[in-house]
Order: sequence, then structure tokens, then C-alpha cells
Amino acid sequence: MSKVPTLLNSRTAVRQDRRGILKTGATLVGTAALLSAIKAVTPAGAWAAGTDGIEKPKLNLGFIPLTDCAPLVVASEKGFFKKHSLDVTLSKEASWANIRDKVMIGALDGAHMLAGMPLAASLGIGAIKQATVTGFSMDLNGNAITVSTALYERMMEIDPESMKKRPISAAALKKVIDADKKAGKEPLTFAMVFPVSTHNYELRYWMASSGIDPDEDIRLIVIPPPQMVANLQAGNIQGYCVGEPWNARAVQAGIGRTLVTNYDIWNNKIEKVFGVSQEWADANPNTHKALIRALIETAAWMDEPGNRMEVVDIISQKAYVNAPADVVKMSMTGTFQYAPKEPALPMPDFNVFHRYAANFPWRSQAVWYLTQMARWGQIETPVNFAKTAEAVFRTDIYRDAAKELGIPYPTVDWKSEGTRAESWTLADATRPIAMGPDLFLDGRTFAPAKPMDYLHGFEVSRLKIDMAALAETNI
Repeated sequence: MSKVPTLLNSRTAVRQDRRGILKTGATLVGTAALLSAIKAVTPAGAWAAGTDGIEKPKLNLGFIPLTDCAPLVVASEKGFFKKHSLDVTLSKEASWANIRDKVMIGALDGAHMLAGMPLAASLGIGAIKQATVTGFSMDLNGNAITVSTALYERMMEIDPESMKKRPISAAALKKVIDADKKAGKEPLTFAMVFPVSTHNYELRYWMASSGIDPDEDIRLIVIPPPQMVANLQAGNIQGYCVGEPWNARAVQAGIGRTLVTNYDIWNNKIEKVFGVSQEWADANPNTHKALIRALIETAAWMDEPGNRMEVVDIISQKAYVNAPADVVKMSMTGTFQYAPKEPALPMPDFNVFHRYAANFPWRSQAVWYLTQMARWGQIETPVNFAKTAEAVFRTDIYRDAAKELGIPYPTVDWKSEGTRAESWTLADATRPIAMGPDLFLDGRTFAPAKPMDYLHGFEVSRLKIDMAALAETNI
């Protein structure tokens, strides 16, 4: 059985002053140095290896119109793919199911994916089993939970004290739900973007932390991201969890208020990944590595504050996110607006594309996603969490690409979560890497070597698996 090695935690981390980490408009830690290193490796602006070894130079890559599709879009528009001898066509897809299915049948070579999608596809959750891998995390954070103005007003009226606290918990929502049950009303309807989405697990985690059972107390449905605002306005749903710019659109239209971001729920978690089928990765190892090199360079360029408005101008175009630049720029430039007619608040880490080792596919975070799949009844037969994480989150592929670029990368695959309230330095790396906080909303901690202890700790869950058998599988 595969075992998780000793983990990094707050005791082994080297603390660094919070002022050394990103502030709005400040220089991003390590990014300028990274770009210098990249230029040193490829001073002429083209990848030194040329086209040698590229098995498939012409590629079709899929994306969903969200701000975190930016690494793919910017790599195409700014020539990073071309620099690595890749001719990429981007395909705007209508839903995450389209992405999954087209990668599965080979209609797409790879795609923008939810962090849980390669894991779910490899386990056959919700679709035919298809081994899928990722060697690149596209970003950290980037989602939020928004409710209708009417529901927000009910929450304020029923529990004004809890609504004043930041981050806002689901305590007031719990009281609204209880009042509706007593009155014999239909349950509220919330939406998320896909059953194995980060959004589904974040929304459930936020609700369950206040005693709400999302499978019993509300109605939870799937709606593609671009359709969230229209459904909220039509009254078909009372709230949703989605990525940007679809929270900002509701706020600026005056029809919704954002309660909490996923950064508030769990600081600096992997949000999207670049995924390919295992079959494609095996057939095209050099092409895969070239893609990841291009994406690493793109992400580093994007995390420079001076480049963010250019990113906004690029991705807001009709061919991509198709949203007003003024809406897209809110989160992308380090601010976030929770309510109409209220000023945007500083939130420099709402979108993290490279700093904090953001592109590294931590296997420990893969295990966290697997625990949530088990918690909510999506995994029904025992699986070894660590071995699954090792098969799907390919840290080896990332390291090969990063090494060729001469940039620092982690030398460990696992770290604890929920143990660091401040910035810290990852010492287990080829060079020290500045990292951000990793706290959970409810104060829990997560040790990937002890997934069973973590699962047993939740009062609200929908387990459908024999826990004794699961424990035996994860010895």
C-alpha cells in the first residue's frame, strides 16, 4: 500500500513577515526572479530545444469562460505556446461535462478542468472510467458564494449578528431554512457548476460547518457558470457557488450579494488544473511537457501586477469570457466587491496564478478532494487515497518541466493544510518558495496521512462506503 510520507506543517515551516507577501499593487514574491531565470534559459525568446521531440505540435485545448481560463488564453494570445513550438487552437465549451467527454474521446487534446475532474474520471465517478492526469495547477482560489438580494435580506433580518462577522458563516442561512421548514415552505434552491466541482465541495463545506445538510435541507442543482446570473435573476435559484466573473456580474447588476469567497473557506487551495487523458500523456510526453513549460511561463507573467490589466483586456473578449472588462478586473486586480453600491475591498489573493507554488499539483490536496467525494457519497467502494493521488496528480511531470526552465519547485508531494495562519517559506524545494496561509473556515486541520480521522470528524456527511473497508484499503 502506498503511504504518505512525513508532512510539512507549521512547526517545520520557516516563518516570514506578512509584509513580504503580496499587497495590492506590490511586487509579487519571486515572480520577477522567475522571469529573469526563464530569460536566462531562453535569452532569444524561443525555447532552446526547438521542435525536437514534439510528438504533436497542433493541439486543440478546451476551456470554460471563467477568469481562471486565463493561463490557456494568455499563453495563446501572448505567444507562450508558440515559443515552445506548439500550434494551439482554443475551444470554448458550454459545460464541464463537455470538457470531460471531449477529452475522453480525444476531441480535445487537453483542457481547463476542475481540480476534482481528473480524480473523478480516473475513478469512474459520474461517467465511464477514463484514466486522466494533471501535471499543472492553473490557479488557487477564485470562487465565491452569492445569494439573491431577497435571501440576503432574510438572513440579515433573522440573524444580524452573525451576518456582521467576516467571513460570513452559514448560521443565518440555517435559521432561514429552519423557519421555512416550520412554515411548510419548499426548500431553497442553490446551484453549483458540476457534481465533482470544487464549487460543490466548497458550498457543502460552508453549509455543513453551520449544521446544514445540503442533501436534506436545500435543493442543490447543476448550472453551467455563464447561466448562473440569469437563473438568479429569474428566481429559479436563491444562491450559487461559481467562479468569476459570475459573482461580480450579479453584484453589479444589483440582483445578488456575495457572502463569502472560497479563499475564506480554505486559503489557497488548488482550483483548476490542466488535464489530459493518461493515454494522451503516454503517447505525447514531450508535447505534454512543452505545454506545461509554456503554462508555467504564462502564469508567472500573469502574476506580475503590471500585467494584470492586459490579462483582463485579453480574457474579457467575446471569444473568451465575454464579460465587461470593468467586471472582470475587480477580482483580477486584487479587489473584490461583495455588495452593490459598496466599495470593493482589497483581496490580493483572490486570483493566484503562480506565486505560493500555485502551479504545483500537490498530492495532499488531491487526497482532500477524495475525502470530500467520500464524505458526500460519490465514492461508494474503497479506494486507496494516496495511490489514487499519485496516479492522477503528476508531480513528476511538473518537476521535469520546471527543472528545464530553471525555476524552483517543491521536492515533496504532500503538506498539511489548515495549520498556517501567516505566510511561510517552503524549505523543501530546490530553492525556498514563499507560501501563503492555508486555514479552513471552521478551524479544522487536514493531514493527508490520516484521511480516515478527517472523515470521522464531520458531523454532517452522506457516507455510502464501508468505513472499515476504506480504512483497511488506506493502511
